[in-house]
Amino acid sequence: MARPILPGERCTPIPDPWGLWNMREIVLINITGKDKPGLTARLTEILATYGITILDMGQAVIHDFLSLGILIEIPDEHRSSSVLKDILFAAHKLGISAQFTPIEEERYEAWVNQQGKERRIITMLGRKITAGQIAQVAQAMAANGLNIEVITRLSGRVSLANPQTSPKACIQMSVSGRLADADALRGRLLRISEEAGVDISFHVDNLYSQNRRLVVFDMDSTLVQAEVINLLAERAGVGDEVAKITEAAMNGEMDFKQSLTRRVALLKGLAEDVLAEVAAGLTLTDGAERVTATLKGLGYKLGVISGGFDYFGKYFQSRLALDYVFANQLEIVDGRLTGNLKGDIIDGPKKAEILKTLAMVENLSLEQTIAVGDGANDLPMLHTAGLGVAFHAKPIVRANADRAISNVGLDGLLYLMGISEREIRQA
Repeated sequence: MARPILPGERCTPIPDPWGLWNMREIVLINITGKDKPGLTARLTEILATYGITILDMGQAVIHDFLSLGILIEIPDEHRSSSVLKDILFAAHKLGISAQFTPIEEERYEAWVNQQGKERRIITMLGRKITAGQIAQVAQAMAANGLNIEVITRLSGRVSLANPQTSPKACIQMSVSGRLADADALRGRLLRISEEAGVDISFHVDNLYSQNRRLVVFDMDSTLVQAEVINLLAERAGVGDEVAKITEAAMNGEMDFKQSLTRRVALLKGLAEDVLAEVAAGLTLTDGAERVTATLKGLGYKLGVISGGFDYFGKYFQSRLALDYVFANQLEIVDGRLTGNLKGDIIDGPKKAEILKTLAMVENLSLEQTIAVGDGANDLPMLHTAGLGVAFHAKPIVRANADRAISNVGLDGLLYLMGISEREIRQA
């Protein structure tokens, strides 16, 4: 790049090695340097005096260092030499650098014609993000012919002097290109996730990605840190037997309805007062209160669809401001559990059916819904939702879910939804 024109110097017209004078002039201006208020205002003010059309514009600031790109079309009555000379002079006075790249019209039109083509969003989420993790994901993108166009940090900055007790780091990539085998790429990203210890979400960027309005959670081992039926079984003196059946059901090794019926039968005679005692001792999953409070603040409808028991779902409904709770009902007679359930059993297919009904009630498409769960009986619901997330899930669930959170708390869902730390703080 030629040195900047200094005050008092005679301005020599910029040579025209590209032969732009006889064709439409399209120029990419790249501005770099220390950021300060008024930079963009001054540069666009200069462009405005020449009647410049802005074809594209993008800016990023990292640690007070600015990178600004402006793609301009210069009107026929002006020459690029005058425009660029004035930009160079202003850049020198502002203490920043300016570089110019001519863009051929054919190349510009080819770029325009790429609009509307499928784009994908890659989200990396963990306690921290390392260069090695990003390198593996970037290599996977390149190997599949995808180009990373935009990288955005969604998580807040972490202080090195006062690190958070449970820090989270999240970056989001927007990628473009023709993908031949989406399943193969998902498989590769899953392996990277397991080996590198970072959660990776991969999905098509469409109209619904930023327009989801209903979020439903499983309860046991998702919203709360326990399988409640196991706690009840311990109080009934049948803890080991029930725990084995629960594990088999959650791993998909046993029919859920059959397993639930067998486990509830073992609770026969348990005093109703025990339910209140168990409920009072339950602990919400890390991040549960933050994610529900944030989503309610942003106007989302929230619900629980659980194969657990409605007594405990209703216990947390007021605490978390949930709009809906659907769970199985324990039959209680004379203050004791009978060992039976009331009404239809909520199993995997029933969960998906309830989600469809809620979407209709809220006048939403299924693409606008999100479901979060950990067990095999959650898979139908996760597959039905527009965004299905396996949360600290059993192996069979993680292998069959499109997205997973395994390294952070439940509030990691906010980042997978594309919600930034700034938006979380404002909710």
